[in-house]
Amino acid sequence: MSRSTCKVLYVSGEISPFVRVSSLADFMASFPQAMEDEGCEARIMMPKYGVINDRKFRLHDVLRLSDIKVPLKDKTDLLHVKVTALPSSKIQTYFLYNEKYYKRSGLFTDISQGDDFKGSAERVVFFNLGILETLQRLGWKPHIIHFHDWYASLVPLLLKTMYADNEFFRGIKTVLTVHNAHRQGVFPLKPFMKMLPESLVEKLHIGNDTVNMLFTGIEHADSISTTSDRYAELISSDTEAAYGVDKVLAARGNHLQGITNGLDTKQWNPSADKLIKRKFDTDRLDEKLENKKYLLEEMNLPFDEEKPLIGAVIHFDRFQGIDLLIDSFEKLMKLDIQLIISGSGNKEIQKKLQDLAGKHKSKLGLNFEFSDGFFHQIMASADMLLMPGKLESCGMMQFFAMRYGALPIVYAGGGIAETIDEIDADSDGSGFEFHDYSSESLAGKIKEALSVYEDQERWAKLVTDNMERELTWKESAEKYNRIYSSLLESE
Repeated sequence: MSRSTCKVLYVSGEISPFVRVSSLADFMASFPQAMEDEGCEARIMMPKYGVINDRKFRLHDVLRLSDIKVPLKDKTDLLHVKVTALPSSKIQTYFLYNEKYYKRSGLFTDISQGDDFKGSAERVVFFNLGILETLQRLGWKPHIIHFHDWYASLVPLLLKTMYADNEFFRGIKTVLTVHNAHRQGVFPLKPFMKMLPESLVEKLHIGNDTVNMLFTGIEHADSISTTSDRYAELISSDTEAAYGVDKVLAARGNHLQGITNGLDTKQWNPSADKLIKRKFDTDRLDEKLENKKYLLEEMNLPFDEEKPLIGAVIHFDRFQGIDLLIDSFEKLMKLDIQLIISGSGNKEIQKKLQDLAGKHKSKLGLNFEFSDGFFHQIMASADMLLMPGKLESCGMMQFFAMRYGALPIVYAGGGIAETIDEIDADSDGSGFEFHDYSSESLAGKIKEALSVYEDQERWAKLVTDNMERELTWKESAEKYNRIYSSLLESE
């Protein structure tokens, strides 16, 4: 089969700018377009959560995609589909909706996240069945269904059981990319037994009366990948880093390929970005300073040209480093910096941050409402971007930061280290890495970055070098295309 005819459906539970929890959302904002540039025909599906604003994102109903029957064990529910184009591309994006399942404002949450997960299992099962029923109604048959993390991890099993005799689905291959091994979609078994046939339920990955969606996907997908070689090695061999994924992969023969993320240089281009206050490039770095001044004013923080601004965009859970940042806070507030934290999630963490901001009104700014505009603006304004996540499979934000002249400061766990050339006293690079997951190590690395920042001539060169780095999707997209071709040629 020629590359130009490969049809691929991409499925995720988060896609920026519609919904963002982790770097998966940033990945999905540009990866499907990269694959179209490689010759694939791409379409996208995700849940229509209650938090997604139809008017803001120009979602519209399509008459022929309404009242789609979704077969459950003892009944049939109806699915409705809304459609829009992925921003910065023309890729059709389908939002699957049923008021009973998706009217509530929250996203899919599970037991492992410690959040309110009531009803999420039912929403997940309905979404997975709805993916296949929507494809039938569309009459668009992909060669590949490429799903990301656990959200659509029932699809490979559905294709091999409930839909095995359906001619429409014959020959479709599935690819799972693991972005966050710790996010596994763990739900009570009972809803699955209520909604799905027994012959399918017995093939789920079940333990302690719970279903693990990610493990189920790994066991049944035709191909498995992750977003860096180092992360592939970690989750295949390091039990602590893998959160049990290593054992499931071992049963599959450790068939896992690492492919590093890339950057959409059209979407992330400071010289043409309509979402930032002042456009800039390497010849107009004074305009970056104006962006910094603008954002500080918006956050009611005083502007000081000499004081570095550090940005952090973090989901408030135990995996992305917010606890470490809070533990480090008193050490950081003794430094001559300003800090803007943007994120959402755990309400107790949000309250802690608000209390800290009240004590440090001139040094700490907070933003709890995600928007694509603020996301771009913080990259354009910050001098440094802090990424304290404990195990980042690869990440995307360090690329955004480099492109927008903010030097990343990252924890060197996971695959993110593959993307950073470390800066130290004697050598230039693209960012700073701290290697011990402790407040002392984090604060010490920021101090080191501040000492480099004091040499403004060197700092300007580091910024310029980063902005001019060759950061694209092309090489990675070619590798994914080879996975697709290999699967289709094996038919």
